[in-house]
Amino acid sequence: MRIALVAHDNKKSNLLEWVRFNRETLNSNDLYATGTTGTLLESELGLDITKFLSGPLGGDQQIGAMISQGQLDFLVFFWDPLEPQPHDPDVKALLRMTVVWNVPVACNRSTADFMIASPLMSADYVRQIPSL
Repeated sequence: MRIALVAHDNKKSNLLEWVRFNRETLNSNDLYATGTTGTLLESELGLDITKFLSGPLGGDQQIGAMISQGQLDFLVFFWDPLEPQPHDPDVKALLRMTVVWNVPVACNRSTADFMIASPLMSADYVRQIPSL
């Protein structure tokens, strides 16, 4: 699976804990992350992660481009609904892309736990994509 990991500043510790708990499962997948989050995960856990720009500098859009090109299987995005984000339109665009292209997205630990524990993680799954 090709999994993107993103977290706003106030949620990075939550994502780090989740990735640490699921390290073995995640390590057998292709991981992508926005710059700051990816650097944190690499340094703390030693995982091999393809890093993009920081979210506010275009990393969210780079992940959105992967989604629209069919290059991402799911997104774990621990975003902070209580903190205003200067790049909020980019965040909304990224979440919009997951819905348009029918890509599963987890915005909190509970949903991420359900997704990674799903039997579909180790099965061939063909998601429906919009008619072009």
